[in-house]
Amino acid sequence: MDADAPVEIRAYDGSRAGDPNADVSIAIRSPEALSYFAWAPGAVGLARAYVAGAVDVEGEMYTVLSRLTTLTRPASLTWPERLSIAGALAPYILRRPEPPPEEIRINRLFRYGRLHSKARDRRVIAHHYDVPNRFYELVLGPSMSYTCACFLEEGATLEEAQFAKHDLIAQKLGLEPGMRLLDVGCGWGGMVMHAAKHYGVDALGVTLTPQHVEWAQRAIAEAGLSDRARVEYLDYRDVAEDGFDAVSSMGLTEHIGKAQLPSYFSLLHDKLRMGGRLLNQSITRPDNHEPSKRRTGLVNRFVFPDGELVSPGFLASLMHDTGFEVRHEENLREHYPRTLAGWCRNLDANWDEAVAEAGEGRARVWRMYMAFARMGFEQNRLQLHQIFAVKPDRDGNSHLPLRPNWQPVGSRP
Repeated sequence: MDADAPVEIRAYDGSRAGDPNADVSIAIRSPEALSYFAWAPGAVGLARAYVAGAVDVEGEMYTVLSRLTTLTRPASLTWPERLSIAGALAPYILRRPEPPPEEIRINRLFRYGRLHSKARDRRVIAHHYDVPNRFYELVLGPSMSYTCACFLEEGATLEEAQFAKHDLIAQKLGLEPGMRLLDVGCGWGGMVMHAAKHYGVDALGVTLTPQHVEWAQRAIAEAGLSDRARVEYLDYRDVAEDGFDAVSSMGLTEHIGKAQLPSYFSLLHDKLRMGGRLLNQSITRPDNHEPSKRRTGLVNRFVFPDGELVSPGFLASLMHDTGFEVRHEENLREHYPRTLAGWCRNLDANWDEAVAEAGEGRARVWRMYMAFARMGFEQNRLQLHQIFAVKPDRDGNSHLPLRPNWQPVGSRP
């Protein structure tokens, strides 16, 4: 690394590299880190070393990762430099280090069982959310919304942007007093409470996480919305009610599985009345060239082991094949880095308490993966699409205005 690189690296043997005045630094705590780097060069090795505690990142994680991406490109190294690095790592190639416990746990939990069966999906969700709600309060903030926000202006706060996201979805769905809304994969009930409070809707949210239900029921009662808002511990496939005026789905499609998407959209179609509306918000790939599942990627290794991403075109085409008519689509890609930056700041600001709630390994995973995800959206390797569709009546009527008439009413909670 260049002596004037804007990252300082300090090793366990006292050696240093980079800029000693840099605002971010990497501390290599033990030789084990070099073994991780030798056996898995690049992001995987760095992630394993960091989660295991063999490496520490001081300063903003995103800043370190973005600078390392620029500084460690192979094309920037001469062959003598490459040979020197290989020689330095040679002793550590002899012993392959164990992955950190967080990665081993995922491998053991999801080695068996049919992919995306109800039982396995429950295990996946339990793994991700089986930590106290307080941990998520520290990371997500008061909105408790774990999906991309919508920033209406440059100076909007994270809370204002989450309010605007919920309001944009409510506007697209045309919610009015007396309507019935189903929110699948509802998390802590943010959309359910927003629709009930601001639009007078009878809203039902379903989630596979008991902690979500407990938190949401208490929040709903404290807000005086128990007569219009409900959150239930229920798989979306087991919702018995139908005839809903609208369905919202945020951040669930990524966990359905590509092979299960036809039945997913068919089920949502069946839950709607004629003329009912669907808003599907999900992370997507920018094209159809890559497989839907990266089994060796960081997110699959450490965070969402069964996650699968498809392109927005694939989703829109499938929705049409299911009987929906897609009427509007927009990419909110630039909004997700801002959302993730807010979550990362929250985690760093509350680090000690977050570690006390979830454990240091889990907190390190979150800090790492949110920073990597921010880079993915900025570099257009990931996108965030809202696809709005309607279920036409038997005569083909959409019951929509000639032009879209939605606009978030404001960004103030």
